[in-house]
Amino acid sequence: MRKTARYSALAAAGLLALSSLTACANDAASTASSGSKGDGKGTKVKIMVGGLDKVIYLPAMLTQRLGFFDAEGLDVELLSEPAGVQAETALVSGQVQGAVGFYDHTLDLQVKGKHVESVVQFSHAPGEVEIVSTKKAGDITSPKDFKGKKLGVTGLGSSTDFLTKYLAVKNGVKVSEFTPVAVGAGPTFISALQQGAIDGGMTTDPTVATILDKKAGKVLLDMRTPEGSQAALGGPYPSSSLYMQTDWVNAHKDTVQKMVNAFVKTLKWMSTHSASEIADKMPADYSQGNKVLYAAAIDSTLPMFTDDGVMPKNGPETVEKVLKAFNPAIQKADVDLDKTYTTEFVDKVTD
Repeated sequence: MRKTARYSALAAAGLLALSSLTACANDAASTASSGSKGDGKGTKVKIMVGGLDKVIYLPAMLTQRLGFFDAEGLDVELLSEPAGVQAETALVSGQVQGAVGFYDHTLDLQVKGKHVESVVQFSHAPGEVEIVSTKKAGDITSPKDFKGKKLGVTGLGSSTDFLTKYLAVKNGVKVSEFTPVAVGAGPTFISALQQGAIDGGMTTDPTVATILDKKAGKVLLDMRTPEGSQAALGGPYPSSSLYMQTDWVNAHKDTVQKMVNAFVKTLKWMSTHSASEIADKMPADYSQGNKVLYAAAIDSTLPMFTDDGVMPKNGPETVEKVLKAFNPAIQKADVDLDKTYTTEFVDKVTD
């Protein structure tokens, strides 16, 4: 009982800290958006991001800060939720026109009768890291040791939840044999790890960089590079992307093309600039007072990004294989991968 109460207090404090961080992200988004409206006549688009301050979703805010939305005649409002599954919910409910989150949600939604598609692919690797608590590092040396453990994910039904379940099943651990715990990212994840509410978990930069800096945890699996994705998942894993409802895309092709133009321009810009130069463009509060550490976090994650927005070859097949390993609904479904993404818009982008 005392342990439960203690964790409840921890969760409340952590969520308050995360809310503050998310509020900062939203404030930054609002400021960037209002500062790039120009004459105010741009086409209005709302995009929900599964954590604006996460490096894996960095192209969203960076595109805003570089003025590329404005250059395309778009008035983009960036909103933030701490987990990708919440961004998905906002999209499906019609609160926003687009979501920046993991591509795997398009498959999950298709089997639920919702048709969404990735229109520009930011990455060919998950950008995720499986971290274990320093105290538990001796007990968890591979996913085979997940049995009986409490493992942090951003949210239940999130991509971190999906990937954690896959790693467990792939290594002989049933999804019923460990406990996923929704702890968000940033301060809430770190607090849960330090206080023993979780034994390990899956998260991204800058949370990873902060944990390593505090010596609160150690890296078990690193999926921030294509090589890391290949080793852990057996192939390229397209993750962060801009996905939208298919009906909306078909009815607003000109607007979607402008969105894709802006994002591809950002991806190309990222491929020719250093992590420090990228960090300099981001809102000051994203570095949390340590710009060197923040730049290092960006540098560690940069290999996950594409430079052209194109879906990596065999990427959708890898994602389907991962989801089928543990998701009964997808195991029984005949997923039409061709309807989960389109290259129509990236193919028309010109330098």
